[in-house]
Amino acid sequence: MGPVALVVGGALSVQFGAAVAVMLMPRTGALGVVSLRLALAAVVLLAVCRPTLRGYSRADWGTVVAFGATLAAMNGLFYQAADRIPLGAAVTLEVLGPLALSVIVSRRVVNLLWAGLALGGVVLLSGGGFDRLDPVGGAFALGAGAMWAAYIVFSARTGRRFPQADGLALAMAVGAVLALPLGIVESGSKLVVPSTLGLALAVAVLSSVLPYTLELLALRRLPASTFAVLMSLEPAIAATAGFLLLDQALSATDALAITLVIVASMGAVRTQVGRRPGGRTGRRRGRWTARRTGARAAKK
Repeated sequence: MGPVALVVGGALSVQFGAAVAVMLMPRTGALGVVSLRLALAAVVLLAVCRPTLRGYSRADWGTVVAFGATLAAMNGLFYQAADRIPLGAAVTLEVLGPLALSVIVSRRVVNLLWAGLALGGVVLLSGGGFDRLDPVGGAFALGAGAMWAAYIVFSARTGRRFPQADGLALAMAVGAVLALPLGIVESGSKLVVPSTLGLALAVAVLSSVLPYTLELLALRRLPASTFAVLMSLEPAIAATAGFLLLDQALSATDALAITLVIVASMGAVRTQVGRRPGGRTGRRRGRWTARRTGARAAKK
């Protein structure tokens, strides 16, 4: 259950970071928040990881660049959505991306069941009213969901190609380079106000450094389909945090929706855990691991 704890911890961190970002957005605008978040997160990760730039192939660097571009697009689209529609609705629409990925990449019928159950919970949690949302904001949220699905794919690939969080640090730097010019155009000197930088650093740590690192580690031990279903916990965690911290009441429908999402996530995890080492999949994985270990030993 270690990878699940990493995913849940990352989701909790994101929700607190989103609250700080909402406070920051009136000062810098959506693009300003994104540029500061990625730039400061890149500085922190590069300082901590100090990744080496040598010894990687062209394919490795291509993966990092794609991952960085995905990070910039995902964050930019989401904050554009949050600037136009309620945060809960934006998260609900965005999480459809990971759920769609789970359905696409899953090779087991039972995983489709968990994805469908999670989708039902997400729809219930939305509380309806999507017809009253700004269509541009809704389109931005759906675009962010598509980038979220791509993020899961490229995060897993980067984690396999680079040690620790080195690939994430390099990808974050790429994303910052892409996003920073847009933030400068939108907000200019407002980005360097000390109080703004302090809030932006909190957003960077809570919404980027901690969750992306935890998710990168989790994706080394969880398949993309299971991880994608676990992402449906995001709206449920947001609603629960609103109830506990912001005194926002939960209706019976909201409670049922959260229950469905949690059950779906637990089911997806138990399905993965249930594939015992002694089973057919476990034997194949054992032979593959043995071959991989032998290959590494031969290289040494």
